[in-house]
Amino acid sequence: MKWSEFFIPTTKEVPKDATVPSHQLMIRAGLIRQLAAGVYNYLPLGYRTLRKVEHIVREEMNRAGGIELHMPVMHPIELWQQTGRTAAMGEVLLKLRPVKDGDDSDWRAHTVLGPTHEEPITEIARAYLSSYKMLPINFYQIQVKFRGEARPKSGVLRTREFLMKDSYSFHRDKASLDEGYQRMYDAYCRIFSRCGLPYVVVEAESGPIGGDASHEFMVLTDAGEDVVAITENGDYAANTERASAAPLPQDNSAMQPVKEVHTPSQRTIDEVCGFLHLQPGQMIKTLIYDVYKPDAAKLIAKARKDLQEVRDEMDSNVVAMGVSVFQDPIVVLVRGDHEVNENKLRRLSGGAIELASDTTIRKLTGAAVGFAGPHALKGPHRLIVDQAVAVMRNAATGACKTDYHVTGINPGRDFPLSGEHVSVADVRTVVDGDLSPTGSGSPIRLKKAIEIGHVFKLGTKYSDAMEAKFLDSDGKPKSLIMGCYGIGLNRIMAAAIESHHDENGIIWPTTIAPFEVLIVALDPREKDVMDTAQRLHDDLVAAGVDVLFDDRDERAGFKFKDADLIGIPLRITVGRKSLAEGVVELKRRDSADVEKLSPADATKRAIESTRSAASDPRP
Repeated sequence: MKWSEFFIPTTKEVPKDATVPSHQLMIRAGLIRQLAAGVYNYLPLGYRTLRKVEHIVREEMNRAGGIELHMPVMHPIELWQQTGRTAAMGEVLLKLRPVKDGDDSDWRAHTVLGPTHEEPITEIARAYLSSYKMLPINFYQIQVKFRGEARPKSGVLRTREFLMKDSYSFHRDKASLDEGYQRMYDAYCRIFSRCGLPYVVVEAESGPIGGDASHEFMVLTDAGEDVVAITENGDYAANTERASAAPLPQDNSAMQPVKEVHTPSQRTIDEVCGFLHLQPGQMIKTLIYDVYKPDAAKLIAKARKDLQEVRDEMDSNVVAMGVSVFQDPIVVLVRGDHEVNENKLRRLSGGAIELASDTTIRKLTGAAVGFAGPHALKGPHRLIVDQAVAVMRNAATGACKTDYHVTGINPGRDFPLSGEHVSVADVRTVVDGDLSPTGSGSPIRLKKAIEIGHVFKLGTKYSDAMEAKFLDSDGKPKSLIMGCYGIGLNRIMAAAIESHHDENGIIWPTTIAPFEVLIVALDPREKDVMDTAQRLHDDLVAAGVDVLFDDRDERAGFKFKDADLIGIPLRITVGRKSLAEGVVELKRRDSADVEKLSPADATKRAIESTRSAASDPRP
C-alpha cells in the first residue's frame, strides 16, 4: 500500500480536549475522529488495527470452543424488566422515544439499545437448551454496544458507542461452570499477550452484571479510571471495589472515661478533628444506610407499574401508596480516615442500599445530621463495625446530640462487638500502605488502571429471572448456570498506546499494528530509490507482510516524524546515499539503533521479525 494512495490525516497539533496520551495520539496519527461526544469514526489506519484486534479475539474464542452468533442491538424492554435491570442500569440503559411523547402503542416506547446481551442470550437458551445433553455450551459475538455515559472522556476509553466481544456460557452444575470459566480466563490471557499488552489480573466486583465471582484484566496506566490494589511482592491484586487487607492490630492503651464535648456546628471529620486537635484515624465515622427489602421490587410493582415512577414519588421510607420497601437501617462504623466500601456493604446487607434520609437519621440518633455515634442510638437497627474500628481505643465520635461529640469511646465497652444484630467485618476501602491479606506482610500499593476485559460467574441470576430451565439426567427441571465474559476491543487499542508510546508517537506491538513494515523512500524522484523501495514492498507483500510504502515527495525529516507518530514497528529507509553503498537502513520503532543491510537481507530480517511476533503465546 502506497502512502500517497491511502488516507492518513496526521497532524502536529495536540487536541485541546485530549488529556491522555492515547486520545492525543489516536487523533494526531489519524486513527479516529470524533463525530459526537463519546462517538468516534475509525479512520482507515485505526480501523486496520481494530480489525486485527478483532481477528486475534475471534481466533482465541474459536480455539477455546466458543460458537459465534450475532444478536441485535435493539432489545425489547420487557426482557430487561424480567431481570430487574431497567432500574439497576439506570441512565446507562438507552431507551428509544416514541414519535409522540406518551404514545405507549409505539414500538419505540418498548425498545432499548443493548449495553450488554445477557437478556437476549438467555432468551435463546430458554428456547433451545432444554436438556443436560446440550450442555455445556458457549456462545459469543463481536457487536456494537451503547451505554448512556454521562461524561464520556479520554477518547475511546469511555464512550457511548463501542465494540465488544461478549460471550455467555451455559452449564448444568458448578463444576462445569468452573471449568468453562477457567477456559475463558486462559483464552483472555492469550488474547492480551498476543495484543502485546502488559496486563494484570485482579479480583473484581460484578456490579450490575451480577454473579458471585469475577476477575478483571487490567493495564496499569495513569490514564485509567479504575484503581487496583497490588502488593509490592505481587502475591495479591484486586480492584479497590473488592480489595481487602490484613487485619489491623489491637490497640491496648488504657481505656479512658467517656467525655462529652460541645462542638457547635462542627459536623465533618476535618472540622471536628481541627476543633478537638485529633487526627482522623482517632475518630469513628458513623454512617447510616437504608436497606431495601429483598422483595422490594414486587412491593413497588404492586404500588405502581413503573418502578422509576414510584422511586421518584417516594420519600426515604415510604412509597407514595404507603408500601414500605425498607428493612431496619444499617449503622456502619469506619475509622475517620477510612471510607465505607459500599460494594462490600451491599454483599453483607443482602440487598440494595442507599444513604439514609435526614428523617431516618434524626429518628435513630435524636440529633441533627453530623452528630451520630454508635453508643446512644435509638430504635431498631443493625450494627456493622469495621475491623479497624473494633481494635481502636479512646476514639472520638458523635454524641447523638446536636452540636456535641464524645471522646473516650471504646469498642466492646461503649457499644457491642457481638450480638444478634451486630457484626465485625471488613467494610472499608483499602488504602495505600495496608498489608497483604495473604499474610505475607507485603504493603499494598494503589495504582490506576484501564479495564480491558472482565469475566463473571453469573450462576442462575438471569436463568431464574427469565425461567430458563433444562431437564437434568434425573428428569427434573433445573435453572441453567451461566458465565459471561467481555472484552472491549476499542480499549485494547487505547491500552496498547498507553503502554507503548514515547514523546514522538505510538510504538505499536507488531501483532496489532495497522502495518507491520514501513518503507520510506527518501528520494522519490530517483529511479533507483523508487525501484528498490518498490521491490522491497513487493517481496514483503508476497511473503504475507503488511507493508506501507511512503512514496510521498516530502522532506526526510517530515517523513520520519510521521513514521514515528503512526508507530509502525519496523522501518526500512531507502535513500540515494545508502544505495550508493549497496545498503538500506533497518530500524525498529522501539529502538534507536539503525542497521545497514543489503536490500535482500533487510527483506529477510523483516519477514523473520514479523513472523516471530505473530507466534501466539500459550500460557
